[in-house]
Amino acid sequence: MAEPPRLIRPMTALLRRSLPPDEDTYGWELKWDGVRAVAYVQEGSLRLMSRNDKDITRSYPELAGLARMPPAAAILDGEIVALRDGRPSFATLQLRMHVQHPGDRLVRSVPVQYYVFDLLHLDGESLLPLPYAERRDRLDALGLDTEPVRVPPWWRGDGEAVFAVGLAQGLEGVVGKPLRSRYHPGRRGPWIKVKNVRHQEVVIAGWLPGAGRRADLIGSLSLGVYDENRLRYAGNVGTGFTESDLRDMAARLAPLARDGDPFDPPAPRDVARRAHWVRPELVGEVAFGEWTPDGVLRHPSWRGLRPDKKPREVHREDPG
Repeated sequence: MAEPPRLIRPMTALLRRSLPPDEDTYGWELKWDGVRAVAYVQEGSLRLMSRNDKDITRSYPELAGLARMPPAAAILDGEIVALRDGRPSFATLQLRMHVQHPGDRLVRSVPVQYYVFDLLHLDGESLLPLPYAERRDRLDALGLDTEPVRVPPWWRGDGEAVFAVGLAQGLEGVVGKPLRSRYHPGRRGPWIKVKNVRHQEVVIAGWLPGAGRRADLIGSLSLGVYDENRLRYAGNVGTGFTESDLRDMAARLAPLARDGDPFDPPAPRDVARRAHWVRPELVGEVAFGEWTPDGVLRHPSWRGLRPDKKPREVHREDPG
């Protein structure tokens, strides 16, 4: 039997505007609004790795029981979620995402669950070459669906019905995985995702001072996305924050202060003349309406920081 690999980077999905005409050749899953994590279970121990290769095991101690659940050494792919009113809530998860050693009180007040949707390695056997449908059948057979671990359902074909269920439940959208597709570590596609609401990962490159009630706070954040090696200005976001969020953001950005506009080409003059620039090291996420013709986010609203993402991985995500 082969030793399980130390690291398998998660496979990701391409954004699509609508369901494909051959939707019956896909397996469909609801899209969970959380943090992607690959779980490595071996000899009674658990290791959780984020998309940017960080060990996040200690941040989620309530998931330790997963180490005793599979019948043999296993590598699982899934999403860490926090529920609010019975639905995954990214805003609620934000209370846990930045805490490396949460206390008992925080764990009790904001518990998380691990939604498993793929099986990558089991008992010395790599399942990466197997078709998606077979991997899911092997996962279902393990019987892992016990708190705080969940194995959510999936459907063969009928993507429209699954999308309608997600819409009715206020979920983010659906993910479609070709039934015969193998698992390609670190690759985007052939999995696809169709969203109810548009989200975009962004790099924080600066901030503008507030006014009025926000006179002593950050007024908005200057955002960018990478186009190859250039960080391009993508607009400013000033909504979706609480006062606590803004004070926390100010503390995070203070040590990152830098001279000079980090954008290429430079930010618009009305932004640049008031901006306080920072090293582009923090990644966040916004909800937004659409992209303007000049590449700026229209009506963005802040959703939270994404410590699980690397700045250089942030690119404009356009539906195909």
